[in-house]
Amino acid sequence: MSAADAEADLSDDERAGLELVRDTGGIHQSDFWKELDVSSRKGSRIAERLSELGLIERENAVYNGHNTYYLEPTAADLDFSLLMAGDLLSPFIGEEEIDPNGDAFTQWLMNLAYEEY
Repeated sequence: MSAADAEADLSDDERAGLELVRDTGGIHQSDFWKELDVSSRKGSRIAERLSELGLIERENAVYNGHNTYYLEPTAADLDFSLLMAGDLLSPFIGEEEIDPNGDAFTQWLMNLAYEEY
């Protein structure tokens, strides 16, 4: 089942939960159900279902001294297109310092400008 098919079959509460995770970029499950205004049990079931469908990532976490889960969007939801210029990834991604007068940045910037036309 594709992510689009899985999303189409979501209940209203599940859809609201998915939107919340995407909008926040990540949220602890203990805050998730409170934000959705549902019981912790229902919130847990929603998060578990979204995770099983591959629509969110759900990882063990400790928050405010309690065991919980951290819910975040899957990589499929992330938009990397803003880091691209043609087929070149932004030179600002990585560990090294970028020289704004260097060849890598200049080439990336020229490709970005070229895409505009």
